[in-house]
Amino acid sequence: MDTSVSQIAVSSDAASVEKARQLLRQADGVSGGVSPQQRAKAHKIAQDFEGLFVGMMMKSMRATVGQDTLTGGGHGEEVFRPLLDQEYAAAAAKRGMGLAPQIEKEIIQQEERRNNPAKVDTAE
Repeated sequence: MDTSVSQIAVSSDAASVEKARQLLRQADGVSGGVSPQQRAKAHKIAQDFEGLFVGMMMKSMRATVGQDTLTGGGHGEEVFRPLLDQEYAAAAAKRGMGLAPQIEKEIIQQEERRNNPAKVDTAE
């Protein structure tokens, strides 16, 4: 099984894009008002999106840093770093960076506007 690091990086990018598409599809599925179940779904979607965003941000940050001379690099580190970054992103998203509440708020506002098109939100 000959998998190069560039292939892993490309498949990781493709997986990130697919995950973003899934989250958008889930967000489109939150319709018909803002019931507690829909608020919970919006909350989960927002947290998942925040995790995805933080992961992509960490990947970009990692690309700007030179190779670590302490550990010496190598194939093992090239494979391990993206996995470690994913775990860092998941931990950061669980703790929260402030994006998820804003995203959740926007999803709920969009649903309210979709359900009540005559009502204009002037609080913004």
